Amino acid sequence: MAGCGQQLRMRIDRRTFLKNSGTMAMGAMVPLSRLAPDSKYLQPFQWTAGDLTFSFDVQSGRLRQQRLVPSSAIAQQGKSSSGVEVALQCSGENSPDQGMKSGMGQPGARLLFAGHREEAAPRGKRLICMHTDPLLNLQVESLYEAFDGVPVVRRHSRVTNIGASAAGIEFFSSAMLHALAAPQEYDRELRIHVAMNSWMAEGQWHTFRPSEMGFVENERTSWSEAKAGSVGSWLTERYLPLAIVENLRLGLVWFWQIEHNGSWYWEISNVSAKDNYADDVYAYIGGPDDLHSSAWKRLNPGQTYETVPVAVGCVHGGFSEAINALTRYRRIAFEKSHSRNLQCPVIFNDYMNCLWGDPTEEKELPLIAAAAKAGCEYFVIDAGWYADIKEDWSQTIGSWQPSVTRWPRGLKFVLDEIRRNGMMPGLWLEPEVAGVKSLLAQKPDNWFFVRHDKRVLKNSRYLLDFRNPEVRAYLDQVMARLVNDYGVGYIKMDYNVDSLQGTELSAESFGQGLLEHNRAHLAWLDNVLKRYPNLVIENCGSGGGRMDYAMLSRLQIQSMTDQENYRKLPAILVGASAAVLPEQLAIWSYPLSNADADQASFNMVTAMLCRIHQSGALNSLSPEAWKQVTEGIRVYKNVLRKNIPRAVPFYPLGLSDGTNPDAQLCLGMRSPEQTYMGVWRVDGPATTKVPWMYGEARLLYPSDLGIKLSAAEGTLGIEFPRSRMACVITT
Repeated sequence: MAGCGQQLRMRIDRRTFLKNSGTMAMGAMVPLSRLAPDSKYLQPFQWTAGDLTFSFDVQSGRLRQQRLVPSSAIAQQGKSSSGVEVALQCSGENSPDQGMKSGMGQPGARLLFAGHREEAAPRGKRLICMHTDPLLNLQVESLYEAFDGVPVVRRHSRVTNIGASAAGIEFFSSAMLHALAAPQEYDRELRIHVAMNSWMAEGQWHTFRPSEMGFVENERTSWSEAKAGSVGSWLTERYLPLAIVENLRLGLVWFWQIEHNGSWYWEISNVSAKDNYADDVYAYIGGPDDLHSSAWKRLNPGQTYETVPVAVGCVHGGFSEAINALTRYRRIAFEKSHSRNLQCPVIFNDYMNCLWGDPTEEKELPLIAAAAKAGCEYFVIDAGWYADIKEDWSQTIGSWQPSVTRWPRGLKFVLDEIRRNGMMPGLWLEPEVAGVKSLLAQKPDNWFFVRHDKRVLKNSRYLLDFRNPEVRAYLDQVMARLVNDYGVGYIKMDYNVDSLQGTELSAESFGQGLLEHNRAHLAWLDNVLKRYPNLVIENCGSGGGRMDYAMLSRLQIQSMTDQENYRKLPAILVGASAAVLPEQLAIWSYPLSNADADQASFNMVTAMLCRIHQSGALNSLSPEAWKQVTEGIRVYKNVLRKNIPRAVPFYPLGLSDGTNPDAQLCLGMRSPEQTYMGVWRVDGPATTKVPWMYGEARLLYPSDLGIKLSAAEGTLGIEFPRSRMACVITT
């Protein structure tokens, strides 16, 4: 491996680090009784942000956070249990946490409260709580950013080393929640809603008692925890980075969303302030750490380290009320990306059940004409446009020059043809990697992720390291060529690998290398969109492998799935609608060339609830199928899409089960002007009954396939004459 000898690699010997920094001796030399708190910061206080109230106590000079509740419920709340306002574990410190838990940490448990202040924020206000640790000479700040009109705050923490010796950070919370349940009654009180996420099976929500996730009542302090997390850059390949925790006794629901494009972790467990009898049930919420993602951080004198942002909130009710609050928060907090989606244009992409990464001029021209005739407004050429015919397009990624054999008159001729047909042209791009057979792979090792002296090779791709300014400059040239020279207005930005732990080059740990890369990648995206404000970028990670609001706070649209079976798409849509704004959530409609009217309309209904990613062989559909596609796009453009940017999802039949084809499926969308629902029959019973309290119901689409509605006593019956049918109903 050329160049490896010159690169700075991590060499972590914690014992040597602790000896050299003096940390091993310091904890034993200074008794906690000598850390005298400043008396002026000993008073409890509350901070109200909209309909949220944070309550804080001060115990022996240390700030403790109590139960977060809606402001309207504060009068009914007695004194709750409490816990650390920030959890922090440093190397060499005597951890108070049992097992593998991250409930307090040290110096987290002993941090001295140094005051708080409030300041104005662009869309609300901000609270900053300050702590000190005289033993390690650390200053810690916890930040709460409130947004007007929503019961959600964005949280993160930062720590500064003001001493003369380095400190090693093992975990550091972005947010803590406390008093979620009675310390020994939590299995009866709590229900934890978690979204499993996998390739072609995204957004599958499940509800657990804490014991079903490993947090079992034992009449003492538990050594285990209910937890979820992810390691690497495909951060949603197992779970979505959000959770909803419902207390059935209190009628309250807490929720959080981790807004990071790399490793993350949360846990729920209990702790004891004095002995083995638990007195608090807490949630730790954060990004990468040492134990779960190999992200140990050496904090040198004068350095500051910040955690990743997370959103936390609390409302009365249950799952739907939590998603309502999160949806409203996403619109306010991420107005920049949201505002680019107000028109909800219809996008055609040539990949799914269509060209499958084998585009040519001959194949594209009839598709372009058909997509324009159907009413599409963007036309995206997906993977393979740069690879020669019969060449493996996956292994040659990186140069981003159009193939000569695929485009005899040049790629620009085809892109101009898209524009002549009244659509905006788009191209597929996977900029974060280099195919193993590409010219880009010949760059030096400091362009790539490296572990154990070897480049990381995944799926025939090397992973580019965005911390390297030469990498960013190279990709800036690629973007300039596509946008300025070819007139591309849409980029499908895909990512078909997972970095896993990270990289060792110029990093204290694999995970810190990944975190720095993640942040450099986001900064690069910010600069791209600043240079090209009208460019639309789709976030894709083999579908929903990277579905997070670090990316979606910047990029305008999310690819939901790579699922190739149209009958499985509704169950994915229902669950994913809880994680992504409707105006950002794109799902396929891909009628096959032999599709009948039922199949074509089923596809359309699935896509019409949010954003349409049209595909399929439109140029060879039967007249019956073509009619359903064009009518669905017409109804979407004329009736539905004007409401989508203000719609909030709801779930009349609960969440979906993608493993059960007999399950009845329904997704509702409610805007100030209109309520509408999608209803699907896969292989289940002919009639689906849903709660209906909205007056007269109208069958919006399809109107000509024999679907019948009947209303009685607050229930709407939808009768499908055949299996594998679907419809959109509106008020």
